[in-house]
This record gives sequence, C-alpha cells and structure tokens, in this order.
Amino acid sequence: MSMLNTKDILETITMIEEEHLDIRTVTMGISLLDCIDPDIDRACEKVYEKIVRKAKNLVPVAVEIEREYGIPIINKRISVTPIAMLCAATKGGDPVKFAKTLERAAQEVGVNFIGGYSALVHKGFSAGDRELIESIPEALSMTDHICSSVNIGSTKSGINLDAVEMMGHIIKKTAQKTADRDCIGAAKLVVFCNAPEDNPFMAGAFHGVGEPDTVINVGVSGPGVVRAALVKAGDINITAVADLIKRTAFKITRMGQLVALEASKRLQTEFGIVDLSLAPTPAVGDSVAHILEEIGLESCGACGTTAALAMLNDAVKKGGVMASSHVGGLSGAFIPVTEDAGMIDAARSGSLIIEKLEAMTAVCSVGLDMINIPGDTPDEVISAIIADEAAIGMVNTKTTAVRLIPAIGKSVGDELSFGGLLGSGPVMRVNTASPFKMIHRGGQIPAPMHSLKN
Repeated sequence: MSMLNTKDILETITMIEEEHLDIRTVTMGISLLDCIDPDIDRACEKVYEKIVRKAKNLVPVAVEIEREYGIPIINKRISVTPIAMLCAATKGGDPVKFAKTLERAAQEVGVNFIGGYSALVHKGFSAGDRELIESIPEALSMTDHICSSVNIGSTKSGINLDAVEMMGHIIKKTAQKTADRDCIGAAKLVVFCNAPEDNPFMAGAFHGVGEPDTVINVGVSGPGVVRAALVKAGDINITAVADLIKRTAFKITRMGQLVALEASKRLQTEFGIVDLSLAPTPAVGDSVAHILEEIGLESCGACGTTAALAMLNDAVKKGGVMASSHVGGLSGAFIPVTEDAGMIDAARSGSLIIEKLEAMTAVCSVGLDMINIPGDTPDEVISAIIADEAAIGMVNTKTTAVRLIPAIGKSVGDELSFGGLLGSGPVMRVNTASPFKMIHRGGQIPAPMHSLKN
C-alpha cells in the first residue's frame, strides 16, 4: 500500500512541476442580500464591510495551503450577488458606486478578481437591470479587478432579444472606453445563456440567490497533464483515449476536492463545488488545443475537431464526477482563444475560424470565449453572434457564453495583448452580412419544446 501512495505522490509532483497542473482558482462566494439599502452610499458601506470581513483570510489561507501541499493556486477570487439586485432597492444613485466599492474591497483583501457586477435578464428587465447594464462600460473602464456578466437566455425561458441587442452596444462601448489598454474592458465582460450560479471562473462568476451566505468554490485545471498522459500512451484506439482522459480527470479533480475541503474548513465556510474544467493558459504545454492535436489532428480547427472535443469534454466530466460528489460550475473543457497557446497558433494560421469555434461550443464547456474581432464590427453583428451562441445553449440545455473583444482601430490579422492569464491573439474574421432587421425586431425568442420538463 505504501508503494502505491509513494507512486501517486511522485506522479502528482510530476504533474505539478512538468505538466502545469494547478488549482486555477479558489473563489469565495459572498451573498450581499443583507447589504440591500435604499440609500446607495449606505448600501456600499455595508457591501465593503461584509466582503472585507468574510474574505480577509481568503488569500492568506490559499497561500498557506499552497505552501503546505505544494499545489499552485493561481488565482484567489470573490463572487458576489448580482449587483443589479442591490441597484433595484436603491432610490436613485449611480451603479458605478458599487463597482468602485467592489474594487476597493478587492484591493483590501488582495484578490485577483471580483465577479458579480451582473444582471439576470433572461425573461425581461426588472428594477435595476437596465441601469446596471448601461453602467458596465464605465464600471469596467475605471476598475482593474471587476468582472461583469449578463444572462440573456435560458432553456426554461427562451432568449431576451431586447437584452441581446443591448449587449451588442455595451460590448462595443466597453472596448472603446478601454481602447488605450488593448480593449481590456471587454475581456472582463461575458454574456450568458443558462448561467450557472456557482461558477468559480471569471468573467462569469456571480453568487446565485440559491447559494449559502458564503461558500468556497474551486476551479481546477490540467490540460498539460491530459496531453502528457496521451503522449506517454502512444498509439491507442479512441476508446482507450477516452478512458485515459477519464482516469486523468479523476486524479486532477481529487486534488481540487482536497484543496476545496481544506480551504472551506480553514475559512469556516461551506464547501460548494469543484469545477473540473480544463482551463488553459497562454503558457506552452497548458493547452486544450494541443490535447486535440495529440489525439490526432494536424491543427485545432481541422475537420474532426468537434468530435475530438466532444469526447474530451465527456471524459473529463465522467472522471470528475467519480472523484467528487460536489461537481458544479461549468465543468468540461474551455476553448478561450487568446488564453490557449495552441488556439492562438491555429487562429493565426487560419485553421481555426469563428464558424468552427461556434460548432465546437455545441459540445464543450462554455462558448465563444476571448475572441478578438475587428473594431469596426457593427453592434448588431455582435448581438447576432450572441443570439447564435445563446440558441446553442438554449436548445442543448447547456451553458453557452460570449466574450468578444472588438479591437478598436484594428483589423483582421492585427493582434491584441492583455497579459497574464488573458493572453494575446489575432483579430479574427467575422461575417458582416447584416442581421440588423432580425436583431431590431426585439421581443423574446420562445423557449424550446423540451423546456416543458415538469
């Protein structure tokens, strides 16, 4: 038995040191429902006080766990109740005050990001929603740590086309307001269909109304580990490939479970979920695209990419579910173009195009993620891309999302660079045949027949 343990320990050390295995994020969810106040300044005071009180030990505890277990924890983050809900109760006042408060709290406790400058409008706009959405460009241009998300559709409710139209303008405006910083604002804004309430990953994290007062959610990451396992396995058939990925995902998720339990115990907070998504980074050897290429594609984006990704995503889920009873969030494989070294290369070479990425989103974990598009792309084209992606999520009862960065002043082939985990990449070609009339019809795209599962 001791031999087995030694082997497992050595294998984990190799995964960490050579194959980029890490805990991508420990995210503390904090409910702000008890901070609601008609006076926006008073509400902001309550928000700041609660976040700092609940999260003051988050970073020190994560650093302590890193040191004790030798497991890298890349990001420490916070998610909060969608701020539109707090806006609904205030008698006037600028929602950006909340953004500044969140920024101040993030700086005080030392986290990398704070998510939840968000609105849920999949079935229509309630009090506070429009005000918050309209303030997003300003909020993201004047803060460094805030992430924003808007849920515009769900399988149960259909797609709010009025909100879709609005988000085309908001994304463009956010990019314009941060054009001097490679349009970084748009990289911190995501539009969802079927947004999960317990997602630890940015930019889409918010603390759902069904969640406890505070909770710890952990996101693991290990594309490099999966690829290394495939390299070692050599020439095996596709069933064996799926089995190998499943077993590897089990090991990765086990580590995430360990960190999540330890963090929640030390922070005296409930343990929520492990999100077992394979989240890539721009580092070489940490790429989902390279896994697909190891399976046997000349380049990510080649014919066969969607099938390979479907198999990868399914195997990751099966392995992860065996390793933890608390799987949640997004859980699968991410395909953010600028955050994945292999995706960046495939986009630059022209092998990977937006239409192929859209097909891939039907079988993977999120959607059209971190894609640079020409700065002069019409707003309604951005809206239509959101509508297409939301339709895939709605019909397939899965989460889909859009995080597009209009590269202001740049065109196809130019580059944007964000640094850190957000990476860099080329501006990709977009089909600009106009969807203007459809987008401006407004209204609600009805929910699909299988939404009636009662």
